[in-house]
Amino acid sequence: MVEYNVNSLAEIRAAGLRAVFDALGPVGYAKFVQMYEPGHGDYTKEKYEQPEPNPEELDRELRKYAKMRREATP
Repeated sequence: MVEYNVNSLAEIRAAGLRAVFDALGPVGYAKFVQMYEPGHGDYTKEKYEQPEPNPEELDRELRKYAKMRREATP
C-alpha cells in the first residue's frame, strides 16, 4: 500500500483520481470526472478550430503518457 501525505489536498485528490482511473479505466474515469467538473466553453465550436495533430505527434505524446504511467505505478 502506498502512503500519502494527508496534509496535502492535492496529493489526496491525485490519489483518489488515480484510484478511479485504475478501477474504471479511461472511459469510466472521464465520465466520473465530468460528473463533478462540467467544464466550460463551446466544445463543438472549439474542436473545429484546432489543427489536426499529425501521427508522429500523437505517437510521441502517447509514449510520453505511457512512460509517466509506468513511473507513477507503485
